[in-house]
Amino acid sequence: MPRGLLIVNPKATTTSPRTRDVLVHALGAELKLEVAQTRGRGHAVDLARQAREDGVDVVVTLGGDGTVNEAVNGLLAHGTAPDVPALAVVPGGSTNVFARAVGLPDDQVEATGQLLEGIREGRRRAIGLGTANDRWFTFTAGLGLDAEVVAAVERHRAEGRRATKRLYLRSAVERYFRGTDRRDPPLTLRRDGDELAEVFLVLVGNTSPWTYLGRVRVDPFPGASFDRGLDVLALQKLALPSTLWTAGQLLTPNGRPPWGGEATHLHDLTEFTVLSDRPVAFQVDGDYLGERDLVAFRAVPEALEVVV
Repeated sequence: MPRGLLIVNPKATTTSPRTRDVLVHALGAELKLEVAQTRGRGHAVDLARQAREDGVDVVVTLGGDGTVNEAVNGLLAHGTAPDVPALAVVPGGSTNVFARAVGLPDDQVEATGQLLEGIREGRRRAIGLGTANDRWFTFTAGLGLDAEVVAAVERHRAEGRRATKRLYLRSAVERYFRGTDRRDPPLTLRRDGDELAEVFLVLVGNTSPWTYLGRVRVDPFPGASFDRGLDVLALQKLALPSTLWTAGQLLTPNGRPPWGGEATHLHDLTEFTVLSDRPVAFQVDGDYLGERDLVAFRAVPEALEVVV
């Protein structure tokens, strides 16, 4: 029987103790299972790193995108290699973008059933990931307004608010009108000797679409895929008309990237660097990581196997 580790985020917003017990019982029929609960931010990194060192076959996460990201960073702390355990994800957070992106249903019972079948049948998919400096990300990273919104949502959640669609939209409006600098673009994107300068926002994607806003599709880069390099959306203006134009295209996807309004789309990149003339907000997979003035991005093909 394969060895498995279930990493549980006890603060996951859509998971009850009864659900966890049922999940443990079900996984225990297919895996020689150990269960570990996270004790705070960063703990899932340590648990997943140790799982790889211990020769575990499958690491299962029960939590949101933050728990998934930490597990991935633990599994790949020493780089990609054949000894890296496969990742299985049970959606338990407020957004679950990665779980949806790899084809799992929202319902935890249905998702668990699909994963059990995948474990039983050895059904796995190798996916490409991205790195931002020394941090792995599964579906997105960003600098500028996008990351400022993530930081604002995290502050509200620390005050006891739930990460709802309304909270994301309200935080975006507040940051746009009362927080972010809309006059002095700090960012420059460099790749292969070329520069895209005087940019307010750089959004990096590894798959499409996203579902931060419940089931609403947010689609900055329709061509992005786990099987390709990284896509980029950069905004060179944050004037209200152009910003509303771009936002409207993101929320009403039509199969092509945002155009006009000083939006620039770059597709299937292997490496690039974003520099800033001042520290700016930075996020990966919807987790705010503070401010940065330089981030080097790289696409890593077939970095991890995922049970599907």
